[in-house]
Formats: sequence, C-alpha cells, structure tokens
Amino acid sequence: MSPIREPAEDTVQENETVELPMRLLAEAGLAPGSTVLAFSDGDGRIVLRRLEDSVEDLLGGLGL
Repeated sequence: MSPIREPAEDTVQENETVELPMRLLAEAGLAPGSTVLAFSDGDGRIVLRRLEDSVEDLLGGLGL
C-alpha cells in the first residue's frame, strides 16, 4: 500500500462538482484530459481509477 500523502481539502459545489488540485492528480498519474472511472467505496469514500488501469484489471480477471 502506498504511503498516505498530504490531503487536499475541497468542497462539493452547488453544481455537484469537485475540483482536485493538480499536485494530487499528478501523484496519481493523471493529467488534464485523462479519463477516469469514479465509484463509491462506501462510507464517505470515492475512488477514481485511470480507465486504462481498470480495463487492464478486467482483462486480467482482477475486477475493479
């Protein structure tokens, strides 16, 4: 498991969006234009995965 890095606090906007800091996205290997899958992991947690990683996991039989 990766070490926990400095968290970024944000607010869910009235238009139901959340803006994530670029440093956080860069740490996750995401860049502007990256396609991600988003899903709830329950109890206040939302997971973003790079689309290509999710597809590779599915093709490898690992599931999401």
